[in-house]
Amino acid sequence: MKQLEQIFRTAGVTGWLHAVDIDTGREVGLGADEPVVLASVFKVPLLVAFYRQAERGLIDPVERVTVSPEGRPGGGTGVSAMLDEVTASLRDLAYLTISVSDNASADTLLARIGLGEVNATLADLGLPRTWVEHSCADLFTAMREDAGAADMAELSQMTTDPAVLSRLRVLDPARTSRSTCRDMTRLLGMIWRDEAAGPASCAAVRRLMGLQVWPHRLASGFPYDDVAVSGKTGTLPTVRNEVGVIEYPDGGRYAIAVFTRSIGTAQNQPRADAAIGTAARVAVDHLRSRSMGVGTI
Repeated sequence: MKQLEQIFRTAGVTGWLHAVDIDTGREVGLGADEPVVLASVFKVPLLVAFYRQAERGLIDPVERVTVSPEGRPGGGTGVSAMLDEVTASLRDLAYLTISVSDNASADTLLARIGLGEVNATLADLGLPRTWVEHSCADLFTAMREDAGAADMAELSQMTTDPAVLSRLRVLDPARTSRSTCRDMTRLLGMIWRDEAAGPASCAAVRRLMGLQVWPHRLASGFPYDDVAVSGKTGTLPTVRNEVGVIEYPDGGRYAIAVFTRSIGTAQNQPRADAAIGTAARVAVDHLRSRSMGVGTI
């Protein structure tokens, strides 16, 4: 059995992966072109669209907006978890969107930018297999409708039931925000090469991805002070994802996307989280070896 497949199987997940050397194009993949569920990874193209609109003068990043507690989407981080009105600049909401995956901040940005503009940005960047279907609030509404849950508390209890999970549109790449591992590493490569937007905008995106607080997925595979890990996670029932860039002190830069779907339905999936870091490390080690060209491990 191939090494990557073994890592995922041992963790009780199906896994998809693509890793590429940003500067040489050397790559390795496992199901790299298969459609996958983005979950909160959609916040990376959202951020790119935000800064591209700012470059065109359509948005002022320092404009202050007030996010009221009514109608906020679910989520246990950032503004989503706060009880009172929050006033912040758009760019500070962008920070919360990426650093702690705050759904309320993401939806505030999305409402200002427009869903159509995010998808137009993806098309302009040549990412035809990536599509943002809905806001975070609409995603949770769809989950409650499909599960037959009255509220988020009941939904949380119900999503450990395989029969309920089978009804959720948000777990079907054909009916939710979606991409492929290859599309995601292409987007990351463009961000790191200043091609996704202007240099200042790409630098801003890189900075925010470097401030993500979660250490349990990609970062767990690279526990070294001199290796920088920038990333964005995505989580839904049975879904654990992360995309990001690993930067070594010798200048090596590697874009990687790892998407997983677990066999079990437990809400906590530490083995799946760890498998993302382990598989990423194996893939990057392969790229840093003398092996050339496309291959599987």
